[in-house]
Amino acid sequence: MYTIKFIREHKDELYEALKKRYYPTDVLDKFFELDEKRRKLTTRLQELRTYVNAKSKEIGEKKRAGEDISGILEEMSQIKQEIKSLEKELDDIEEEINLIRYEIPNIPHESVPLGESDKDNVEVRKWGTPEKGKDDVLPHWEIGEKLGILDFERSAKLSGSRFALLRGAGSLMERALINFMLDLHVQKHGYKEIWPPYLVKRDIATATGHLPKFEEDMYHCEKDDLFLVPTAELVLVGLHAGETLREEDLPLYYTAYTPCFRREAGSAGKDTRGLIRRHQFDKVEMVKLTTPETSYEELEKLVANAEEVLQLLGLPYRVIVLSTGDMGFSAAKTYDIEVWMPSYGRYVEISSCSNTADFQARRANVKFVRKDGTKDYVHMLNGSGVAVGRAMAAILENYQTPDGKVIVPEVLRPYMHGIEVIE
Repeated sequence: MYTIKFIREHKDELYEALKKRYYPTDVLDKFFELDEKRRKLTTRLQELRTYVNAKSKEIGEKKRAGEDISGILEEMSQIKQEIKSLEKELDDIEEEINLIRYEIPNIPHESVPLGESDKDNVEVRKWGTPEKGKDDVLPHWEIGEKLGILDFERSAKLSGSRFALLRGAGSLMERALINFMLDLHVQKHGYKEIWPPYLVKRDIATATGHLPKFEEDMYHCEKDDLFLVPTAELVLVGLHAGETLREEDLPLYYTAYTPCFRREAGSAGKDTRGLIRRHQFDKVEMVKLTTPETSYEELEKLVANAEEVLQLLGLPYRVIVLSTGDMGFSAAKTYDIEVWMPSYGRYVEISSCSNTADFQARRANVKFVRKDGTKDYVHMLNGSGVAVGRAMAAILENYQTPDGKVIVPEVLRPYMHGIEVIE
């Protein structure tokens, strides 16, 4: 979150950023209204405390002189009550200001296209040619159940709707995809693998920007005040919370597999069948910590790392840059990678890659020392590398044969004991 000083000094820039995001500006209006009250209260308290200090000396002098001080003591009692009341008011205002600071989103990068919604996103490039459409395939949930590798009836019996149970070759493919992605990112792209906890503390979830804004979408263990991770981004961003790194150690690349847990509270009716939008799903995540001077170059590399996953799997996709109105709360710039889903007749998001600039670093208090001894906040980037269930769904549809089989992408076969076809 931004400091009070930063918000004061960048007032016009922040108002402009909210307008570009089509985000209500009343959050800033409220901040500056409270900030003015805070200034006046602080000034008034300082005046009263100065007056009390002066009167305390006068009381001492009058006592020594044997003079009556009852009137002064009564006045001091009233003033101290006023001070106590003003201090409580100031504490309440400061608490409200801090909550507001958490509600101010990131400032969009100048290269982000202006727009109010996903209709204003801009296609950057495509890879591969979709060979199948709606009339050529069964939806992945149907072919998966016919092949006996997906079982939504039993997953619903166990956990309710929007969960999935995988069987046999389906389980094997899920594990194969995870291992393939991790090996690629570690061995070729230079990431360090992390195997993190799946529950995080409130301050870590707040540092990434998921709290307080998205609390209703997260699974909360109230007794321990811990949250199930909606993405490994939380733990990877939180790794260095409160630390000061060295410039020569940057950039840092991290990757992790985790199951992810989301209530999807605001997505009723959207892609509720199959593997696309579930309450629990698997994902391989990538996070980078770097210097401000290199972060946008690193963003392009991050996107390329995610793209290579789909290229090696032979899945057609496109890359889009999100508009200011469609971009996530913490992002300064975001690319989405969308994989071709024949049964939908359209591309579906499979990875989102963002540069959050210093937004998350400020909230997590992660700095670095430059070689000249000065300190600055790191820039943090995150991206899906990629969503595992969506990759499986895309394989089941794009690699489906007319006789109801599914060919296993060649790159996955070593991870699947040499299986070439699921039938």
